[in-house]
Amino acid sequence: MPENTCAMGKRDKRVDAYIEKSADFAKPILRHVRELVHEACPDVEETLKWSMPAFTYKGMYAGMAAFKEHCAVNFWKGSLFLPGPKEKDGMGGFGKLRSVGDLPPKKTLLGYLKEAKRLNDEGISVPKAKASPQEKKELVVPPYVLAAIKKNKKAQATWDGFSYSHKKEYVEWIAEAKTEETRNRRIDQMLEWLPEGKSRNWKYERC
Repeated sequence: MPENTCAMGKRDKRVDAYIEKSADFAKPILRHVRELVHEACPDVEETLKWSMPAFTYKGMYAGMAAFKEHCAVNFWKGSLFLPGPKEKDGMGGFGKLRSVGDLPPKKTLLGYLKEAKRLNDEGISVPKAKASPQEKKELVVPPYVLAAIKKNKKAQATWDGFSYSHKKEYVEWIAEAKTEETRNRRIDQMLEWLPEGKSRNWKYERC
């Protein structure tokens, strides 16, 4: 059978390593979600996106992440079937998860996963909202970028006052890093510039 087949799905050793490096409270949550993903969608493939575990099946499918005090689970098309996050700052479809008990029951979660699979099977996309000229564009900022900025009040103040384009420049620069080391170095550089009110390309801006 060809190596690139997804007939039985694929597991990524990097996801194993990610789980092992996570906090003790997070490990059972991540393992539980991972197993249910493979149960609901046997052809799923694992990878890392933004240095966090992600699952693909005919496109982006779902993702999960562990932070210092909570975990998060995301569905790429969750807006089409999830009832809504418990907390807006939970960085996921189910709010901040601190134990397996914070997740929906197994049957319910499997139902969500199967619905996500069906949407990808049928090629259904999340409709893009038509924004009026007066509406601000929304930028998807990786959780680790927001977490880093939040630790520095001056950086946060600059970030909050930045235009969409200035924020986007930083996000794309950091997200495009090829390695975690490079990503962390760029985050550190961002945290030096933001408190000074500098944009990503401040060197090229007219004084």
